[in-house]
Amino acid sequence: MTDSRQYILERVRAAKKDMLAATDTQAAEIHLQDHPANLIPKRGSLDRESRIALFKDEAEKVNASVVRIGTADQIPQEVTRFLKNANIAPKIKAAPRLKDLPWSTTLLDVDSGIADGEDAVSVTSMFAAVAETGTLVVHSGPDTPTTLNFLPLTNIAVIEASKIYGNYEEAFKQLRGKNGEDAGLMDYMPRTLNFITGPSRSGDIEQTLLLGAHGPQRLHIIIIDDELP
Repeated sequence: MTDSRQYILERVRAAKKDMLAATDTQAAEIHLQDHPANLIPKRGSLDRESRIALFKDEAEKVNASVVRIGTADQIPQEVTRFLKNANIAPKIKAAPRLKDLPWSTTLLDVDSGIADGEDAVSVTSMFAAVAETGTLVVHSGPDTPTTLNFLPLTNIAVIEASKIYGNYEEAFKQLRGKNGEDAGLMDYMPRTLNFITGPSRSGDIEQTLLLGAHGPQRLHIIIIDDELP
């Protein structure tokens, strides 16, 4: 081992000496149990209505459309309105969590389950949202298949107003609470956790912004004031 490498490793060990007393996995467990937060900007330290307003503003800046409604029962009508205005066929694939909404009150062709690559429109429910960046947070699971958020060209995302948090740290805190503070390193996290800020985009080709490069071309966000069933 070279002297330079030895010097660097010794400095790393000195900086992490408390954690290195355990195995790598144990050290990670300790870090997760303490879950220290970095500097949290005041930008997200707002009351409920201000958080919702900030989330809406930030989401619209990155080409998402946002609407706020009162109850979960109004979701089918809002989906119908959006698709009609966008001249999109009234056929959707809904997340299993949303399958019991009153879809029959509309003329929508509704199926539920994972996206199969042929679905043009998905309607999904979000775990949380982050106001400071207009970001949606969704984890995988039987009721929220990940494919629905990425395969269809149009994603209609539903988020409860009570789950719009000021910052990422609060969203992670809610995730730990949902899955148990005492769970182990490999137990409490879902298989996939995604942060979605606006529709998919790329500027790789001649620095020209292209929407839908790696996922949905459109992201329509429905904020509801009550809770989902």
